[in-house]
Amino acid sequence: MPDFSTLELVFADTGVTTLWLNRPDKNNAFNAQMISELHQALDQVAAHQTTRFLLLRGRGKHFSAGADLAWMQASSTLSYNDNLLEAQTLGDLMGRLHQFPLPTLAVVQGAAFAGAMGLVCCCDMAIGSDDALFSLSEVRLGLAPAVISPYVVQAIGQRAARRYALSGDRFDAHRARELGFLAEVYPAAELDIAVRAWTRNLLKNSPAAMSACKSLLLDVGDGELTADLKTRTATTIASLRTSAEGQEGMRAFLEKRAPAWNGETP
Repeated sequence: MPDFSTLELVFADTGVTTLWLNRPDKNNAFNAQMISELHQALDQVAAHQTTRFLLLRGRGKHFSAGADLAWMQASSTLSYNDNLLEAQTLGDLMGRLHQFPLPTLAVVQGAAFAGAMGLVCCCDMAIGSDDALFSLSEVRLGLAPAVISPYVVQAIGQRAARRYALSGDRFDAHRARELGFLAEVYPAAELDIAVRAWTRNLLKNSPAAMSACKSLLLDVGDGELTADLKTRTATTIASLRTSAEGQEGMRAFLEKRAPAWNGETP
């Protein structure tokens, strides 16, 4: 298992894995090294058989200030082809996180600017503290939120995406909740308490069912009902009903007890 210099990966016995962005002295700004290490970390989490879901967090005052200025300066001197390779590597990271086979929860405090907003958009769920601040600030630098744009649109809708990507305006946690970008907002001092509550709740759910549900919803997309999708939905529920966890869940419900996977069961 490689050592990380920009991240911290914590596997807990409960099945909760936390991936920390760990450059607090740089406000967790990401560079080529962090992007590479995020790819490696996702490999490790996917291979860790007892992980049930993934928390994505940032050490220090901010979730992430976006791209590292030194990295951006270096990128500006690269050729078009080298810039294309860097963009494709970042785009691949966003796609991997979006399609990650386990549920993902982003926990945001402080700034989540530019590409950092993409990381949050690619998670299944996100919560934040009331001091969280967001911005698609790329146009202020003569750039665009290019590789993250599909995920931003999925998270907040086409109209809001245009409004904030074209203006570069910042918006706060409460506006983020109105847009559906954050599921809930908490006082900064209570954010860790909220994380524990979300964790306890997710641990009540069947790990296999959560993964199957996420895979299904990715296929459902915008909900257009096709013959293939009807077949996909039917085979999903049939497979889950006859699976070991599905059988255990139904027995536990009928017997009025907690299922075997319940994280709160001793």
